[in-house]
Amino acid sequence: MNNMKRNHNLKPSNHQKYLWQFQPLKKITAIALILFFTISIPQSELLAQTNTETGTTIGKTLPDIALQNPEGETLKLSDLRGSIVLVDFWASWCRPCRRENPVVREAYSRFAQKKFDGASGFKIFSVSLDNNKSAWTEAISADSLYWSWHVSDLQGWRSTTARQMGVRSIPANFLIDQDGVILATNLRGLQLEQFLEKIVLH
Repeated sequence: MNNMKRNHNLKPSNHQKYLWQFQPLKKITAIALILFFTISIPQSELLAQTNTETGTTIGKTLPDIALQNPEGETLKLSDLRGSIVLVDFWASWCRPCRRENPVVREAYSRFAQKKFDGASGFKIFSVSLDNNKSAWTEAISADSLYWSWHVSDLQGWRSTTARQMGVRSIPANFLIDQDGVILATNLRGLQLEQFLEKIVLH
């Protein structure tokens, strides 16, 4: 019993005191290093890291699209990085799409040359769900869709791109920023110009 009492009354050695004092120091050092490296990373780089996830909902990066234009040249959505882009799904046979085309054309006319925060200009990447090339190109001409970025795989509703983007009805659209991040979806009528008006630099 006396031996047990003596053991309970033992004082810590100098080495044990040093270890106890060192533990909090290690924690403080680790926290300081984390804060240092976090502050050292530019904010733009941190934002880029948070926006690397692809998807079709607001805040995610829209997957790239690579399809042919009427001349057979492959155009990529990612080639328009640096601009605000409306990715517009439509078709010549879609009456609501054809009624919407003048609104889209007017938005393009107003904002194509405008400056946005971190972006230069407004572009339209039109994806047709036609399966007849002549009908597609005639509709482009008839509706005066005079921008250059018109693409289609001419597969109609069997389009792989439409399935990838979750497009189940048209017209459908995605408004993306200069980095391909989705700002808004399915803007109709005046909603498109109103949204662009909010983000344009005045």
